Amino acid sequence: MEKINIGIIGAGFAANLHGDALKKVAGFDIRITNVADIHVDAAQMIAEKYGSDSFSDDYRKVLDDDKVDVVIICTPPSLHAEMIEEALDAGKHVICEKPLTGYFGEHGDPLPIGDKVPKRKMYNKIVKDLEVLEKRINSSKKLFMYAENYVYTPSIQKAAEILEKKKSKILFMRGEESVQGSPSGFAGNWDKAGGGTLLRIGCHPLAGILYLKGIENRIKGCKTKIKCLTADVGRITNHLDAEEKKYLRANPVDVEDFGTVTMTFSDDTKATVFANDNVVGGIKNYVEIYCNDSVMYCNITPADSMRTYFLDEIRLENVYISEKLDHKTGWNNVFVSESVQRGYVDQMQDFIECVTTGREPLSNYKLARDILKVIYAAYISAEEGRNIDLEKL
Repeated sequence: MEKINIGIIGAGFAANLHGDALKKVAGFDIRITNVADIHVDAAQMIAEKYGSDSFSDDYRKVLDDDKVDVVIICTPPSLHAEMIEEALDAGKHVICEKPLTGYFGEHGDPLPIGDKVPKRKMYNKIVKDLEVLEKRINSSKKLFMYAENYVYTPSIQKAAEILEKKKSKILFMRGEESVQGSPSGFAGNWDKAGGGTLLRIGCHPLAGILYLKGIENRIKGCKTKIKCLTADVGRITNHLDAEEKKYLRANPVDVEDFGTVTMTFSDDTKATVFANDNVVGGIKNYVEIYCNDSVMYCNITPADSMRTYFLDEIRLENVYISEKLDHKTGWNNVFVSESVQRGYVDQMQDFIECVTTGREPLSNYKLARDILKVIYAAYISAEEGRNIDLEKL
């Protein structure tokens, strides 16, 4: 089997997702050989978990490691663009967590930037940054792979297969990711996260929708794209007191904790994305596809392949039931084979195969770029309270 050495930068939650998925990739001898995080204890924990001898608090040691073939970037998004370029300069293939990048403030910006900096300024800066990054990636001889698991979920892939076989016409799509808030300490601040729920979690269903629209384009030989969009965002928990908020984890400072965007494509079909940080009871992910001859529900999580009912949580401390689920008592839908069901394994399988063959991944730079442009255009729409024509931005 071909041997592939992996370096990981950032040793948080995403590093575990990728590490677990890599263990299930078939046909390759994959080794995680170097891990870095500003918190060296976290880097050591990931290194020991996945059998790496090397770890440090300096990410450049991963880039300077001649053994490393592929670098996985799992850092906060404000660091992504710089690290992508440095990794490419070091001759590494790059897998980057979402979102690709964002607007994190410039010298002289009034604070807090999420409330004070016009979203049009953010959008224009993002477009320029994306152009620079795209040229850098295209000029390198290495692959850029965008870690968007929605594309690789079995249900989305099955929907893509059905669309291809039936040659259905998509009329409307609806997608959602809702959670009980983020455990991340930087999620509430625009200068660290680059946006709120629409960017942080809404990017997932948006990716699934854009991917499926791309499948339809390929099948029908057309170039349908988003023509215009209308969005609404807000902080819907500001009126709650501490007691009323005790079950919610979102703590937005200058970002939104609720967001929705409706897109109109150039063929006049529609799609809506909904993202919310204030849903108790675990994480909710789905994409629904309504066609001229069919309807497909891609229910990603929670699924109902296994349900449990517990009267207490005795001896269940180390039993994983569901992400962002506070209590295991009562009825619950159990996440079974989560790394497969949520697309992480097939994502890594695709990425590693791409590294060895040179082909483009299903989740690539174009998808990452388009998602970011749509979301920042949505922020303009929400701020200005009107429909935004993307061709005129």
